[in-house]
Formats: sequence, C-alpha cells, structure tokens
Amino acid sequence: MRHSRIRSTAFLVAAFALATAVVPLPGLAQTDPTAAPPPTSALGPYQAVPITLPPPMNDASFEAFRKRLAEVAQRKDRGALAEMIAASFFWVPESADLADKKLPAIDNAAKALGLDGADALGWDALAAYAGEASAMAEPQRSGVFCAPAEAAFDDKAADELATATQTDASDWVFPTRDGVEVRSAAKRDAEVVGTLGLYLVRVLPDDSPLNAVLAAFVKVMTPAGKVGYVAVDSVLPIGGEQLCYVKEESAWKIAGFLGGEPNQ
Repeated sequence: MRHSRIRSTAFLVAAFALATAVVPLPGLAQTDPTAAPPPTSALGPYQAVPITLPPPMNDASFEAFRKRLAEVAQRKDRGALAEMIAASFFWVPESADLADKKLPAIDNAAKALGLDGADALGWDALAAYAGEASAMAEPQRSGVFCAPAEAAFDDKAADELATATQTDASDWVFPTRDGVEVRSAAKRDAEVVGTLGLYLVRVLPDDSPLNAVLAAFVKVMTPAGKVGYVAVDSVLPIGGEQLCYVKEESAWKIAGFLGGEPNQ
C-alpha cells in the first residue's frame, strides 16, 4: 500500500496538529475539503480494521547508530550530525526530491528537518526518530530503510471504513502496541475508560486549552464509540513522515527524509 505523507515539522506532536487536514491516501477514501462537516451520525461506533505492527530492525549496528543519533540530537550538534548523513541525502516532501545536490548534505538535512534557528523543533523530532526501532525498506531506493515502519492492514476494509465514517487518512492512526490506555481527559492521571487493540483508531479534533499548549495527548474514538485521550507517543499517523537510513560499507548513515514542508 502506497501512502502519501502527512506534512509537518515534527515526528509525533506536529503530525496530530494536522489531524483534521485532508490528506489523499490510497486505501482510505478521500473527502472534499470544501464540503460541509459530516453529520453527527458519522461520529458513532465503527467497524474495527485490524493492523499488524512492524517488527523492529534486528541489527546491532543500527541500534548503536540510533543511540549515537539520539545523543547528537540532544546536544544539537550540527557538526557531529554532518558526519552521519549520506552525501546523496534526498528530501521528498511530496513526490519530487528537493535536495540541492550542489550543497553539503547537512544543509539539505537541516532544511528538510527544520534544524536551523535557536528554537528549532527539528532536533526534538530527530531524537524521536532515533528512538524508533522499526524500519521498512523503501521500495524506490535499493538498500534504504525508513522509520517508523508502517502498520499493515487491509486496504479494502480501510476504504469501506472511510466511506462508512465519511473520513480520510488524516482522521486515522494506529497504536504502537496492544493495550494502549484511553483516558477520560488529556491528563496522565485521568481515569482509564478503555484500552486500544491492534486496529485503526479514529482521531477527533481537540479544542481543549490545556492539550493545545502541551500537545501531549490525542483525542480518539474507539470502535465502540467511546471518546477519550491517548498519549501522543502511543499512536502513529498513517502515511506519516519518515527518516531514512542506508548502510554504506559498515556504517549507517541518514539517507534522506520523506516529509516536511517544501517552502520552509
């Protein structure tokens, strides 16, 4: 299944800031962005579409590379990061590679990931990528693996779900593990009102002031129609941004980035 990218500047938090945006995606029906909001009846229970979570990369050298990347991201060390980026770094926000091959790879990576500026959020996103153990082969580039890997699910069932609920890809996420706790409010000590299984989960717009500031939770609806909140790091968007890697001889490098804003 080919996924289009959710454009944002952060791996987790910013992706859900676009939760109500329209993102075309094969496998989930598309809606007209100029159309009226769906009727209230569309916000009820829905048929669960099972997912299969991707396995982690079983490579000790990749784990060591990610550990070092996390340390570099924490220090915001541009010089050290430059040594970890492949000279052929690519940047594909949508369909075309926007990396300027005349520039050093670090310059393209900094623009793609949003690493420039005193308050650049890209370093936090980079640290989040470093913590992601799963990766999937990039079908258009031999030897390249991109993270996080996507969950597998039945495209036909997803299409039927999107049609029944009048939604598109940006309205759905998948849990990173079985049994994610759903809480009654956007607080870590809020009452647990349910748990998520391994299936696609609907995201709802959230206008609560506290969560708008902290962005630590995502408002969701379970297949049974129960509404609650889950931690932002416990779910992933469909077709989200990916950081890609390649092993050059015996060393891993950052090969490219699928996502970002083309005009940033």
